[in-house]
Amino acid sequence: MTLLSDGAFKLYVFLCLRADRSSARLEVDQSNIAKSLAKSRRSVIAYFEELCQQGICEVTFATNQHTRGVVTICDAFWPYVIQMPAGETEGAANYVKHLRMLLGTRSCVVHAFAPADEKLAHTLFFDRVPIEQIERAFLLGCTRKYVSWLNGQISGPIVSLGYFRSIVDEVAQMDTSADYWRYISESLDKYERAWLAQSADGGTRVP
Repeated sequence: MTLLSDGAFKLYVFLCLRADRSSARLEVDQSNIAKSLAKSRRSVIAYFEELCQQGICEVTFATNQHTRGVVTICDAFWPYVIQMPAGETEGAANYVKHLRMLLGTRSCVVHAFAPADEKLAHTLFFDRVPIEQIERAFLLGCTRKYVSWLNGQISGPIVSLGYFRSIVDEVAQMDTSADYWRYISESLDKYERAWLAQSADGGTRVP
């Protein structure tokens, strides 16, 4: 959030306070928001563009500026945790626990399992995304992170479950064998050892 301008941050707070708690969605009117924030409509549009560029929300505006559009706050930036339907509490809790433990298995991941992570985990559970699919996305995402570091690219560690969200969808579209994922797992182990060795030898450890 430190990357946001003051106006964009105020718009983010405005949206969070008014969005539906169960869906993180809100119907918006540019002119009314501009009036509420005491900003010009052009400024509000710029703030929305900034929020979208930072991956904080998704916006669909109607072609007519006087009709309502729809804003959806992205999981990683939605400050509320969704409520679990009755009867699914134990299954969801085990699912979330598994994902929390999964994030703690690799050195390229630094996490505290924030409320946004828990909300995303519940969403994946209710969408019936198989654990195996998420595990494979985790393998792929971590492998790509280590490869980028070993190639000298500067980037921070993985800090949230949301990092893997698009990769989960990518894995769902892949037609691969179990042998392929064993290969990815072995490659990940190799890249992680190489990165740790490089760091121990005085190489620059990515913060």
